[in-house]
Amino acid sequence: SNHLIISAASMPQTIIGSRQIRQREDTSRGKQQARHNTIPEIDMFEYLTVSKPENQPGIAVVSLNRPRKRNAINAQLWKEIGTVFGQLGTAGDDVRCVLLRGTGRAFCAGIDTSDASFGLVGSSSSSSADDEDDDDNEEGGAKVDTARRVLSFRPQIIEMQAAITSLERCPIPVVAAIHGFCIGAGVDLITAADVRICSPNSIFSVREARLGLAADVGTLQRLPKVVGHSSRIRELCFTGEDFGSDEAARIGLVSRISQSDDSLVEEGLAICRLIAGNSPVAVTGTKLSLNYSRDHTVADGLEHIATHNAAALITDDIINSLVSPSDSRDGGGSRFARLLPIARL
Repeated sequence: SNHLIISAASMPQTIIGSRQIRQREDTSRGKQQARHNTIPEIDMFEYLTVSKPENQPGIAVVSLNRPRKRNAINAQLWKEIGTVFGQLGTAGDDVRCVLLRGTGRAFCAGIDTSDASFGLVGSSSSSSADDEDDDDNEEGGAKVDTARRVLSFRPQIIEMQAAITSLERCPIPVVAAIHGFCIGAGVDLITAADVRICSPNSIFSVREARLGLAADVGTLQRLPKVVGHSSRIRELCFTGEDFGSDEAARIGLVSRISQSDDSLVEEGLAICRLIAGNSPVAVTGTKLSLNYSRDHTVADGLEHIATHNAAALITDDIINSLVSPSDSRDGGGSRFARLLPIARL
């Protein structure tokens, strides 16, 4: 098979978000190392692992971890994505860049259509045909009309949108390293990331139209702005066509194709190291301005960054970047103090 299989052994790391591996850290040395590398306030996840690669400070690796399902996103994984990207970079954890990847043979095969939580299992026609399904449309013995069911379901779509948007709202850059299939919800994920690279074996598809629905959690809003190629993007979204790594690079969906399938993660980490080596104040401000300017006029963007830098320029990071030599072990990131935890009620 030409599909990429990324094993845990291929990327030395300390796991900090996996129940299974955390439970095996039962030696004193393991516990000390776990305490040293732990990212504060990161929850334990069922379908995600969060790790810090050894000797690469400032970087966290978030791995979608349903390899048998090709990382298809069920309701629990959807919640975990929103949670982890809502926490990384906000807790004084000194994480300055995130690499997002998938375990096994694919980055993400899309939404898990077998999960009834998404409301995709069973059509309205089949429900009306089966007497036993009539109870689903009743509340206290009275039939629930369409408007009430719509008002009930809409907040779930908003919640799903927010989970994808959490990558965009994460204060630190997210680099997506894509291999194998990246279908449907996988495209939603990567278009909310800041940087995208892929392996030569990658296959992409905005698959929703072929499944009978319009994509509703970010692809139709972000992909045209990521690519800026309206005719081709509309063609891909209307047809659900599969396209490979060369086409993804040609239209600008990814910034590069890795030298080989096996080198994808290391090339992604190399980008993360360069980002983590810069001032976190500067990088965070840059991401804020890029996102704001994408959705506003040039004049609005200039006003926004002027207001931001009026405060952000009052930092020791500028002096440190000019006079302190770069440390080759971490790309120079040790010159800059970590960001403080984000204040919360």
